[in-house]
Amino acid sequence: MVVRAPASRRSPEQAEERLLVEAAQKDPARFAELYEINFERVYAFVARRVGDRDAAEDLTSEVFHKALKNLRRFEWRGAPFAAWLLRIAANAIADRAQRAGRELAVDDPPELGVEATADIDLEEVEHRARLFRLVEELPVDQRRVVAMRFAEEKSIREIAEALGRSEGAVKQLQFRGLENLRAQIEFKSGKPPFGSTQGRLRTRSMTKGKTRPGGKNA
Repeated sequence: MVVRAPASRRSPEQAEERLLVEAAQKDPARFAELYEINFERVYAFVARRVGDRDAAEDLTSEVFHKALKNLRRFEWRGAPFAAWLLRIAANAIADRAQRAGRELAVDDPPELGVEATADIDLEEVEHRARLFRLVEELPVDQRRVVAMRFAEEKSIREIAEALGRSEGAVKQLQFRGLENLRAQIEFKSGKPPFGSTQGRLRTRSMTKGKTRPGGKNA
């Protein structure tokens, strides 16, 4: 797998991350800190590739379980810790597809991650993770509509039926949610986030709750 790391994460942030990893290798209880830092990155990576919220939650939980189990085998080689997690995620996705009967072969154990099935751009992963966090800040109804529309790729009619709302009301919630996201991103970055909000958001994934190593949702 080719992993392209953001230049801004190479130092001193990586030095701090390395200390967290080493602390977690000595005391597994410290792994919770690594989980909190990397959850959005892993979930966004997985959700974009599986297109199903429940499956994305289960796979994200599996990734962190495997990472915790194999943490003592992790060796620092300069790439961000997230790169190791995403290698595990890529293999977990391929394993799931293989179990579902697709013709995918993954020979390397996920914990080794020598070669995986994707060319990962950590800058893009970071972008999705930031958007995920912003979606979490939306009002509840807007968050649900945006998640169902762009993460689960449901139609306006399907969302309206699921929420017991009119199609017009769903369209208004979607519009307000996207406008709020645009405003938040412009405020925090100082520039427009993308040319077409809806078109870009179709490649992003998000969920209402977090999947933790010990359970379904947090």
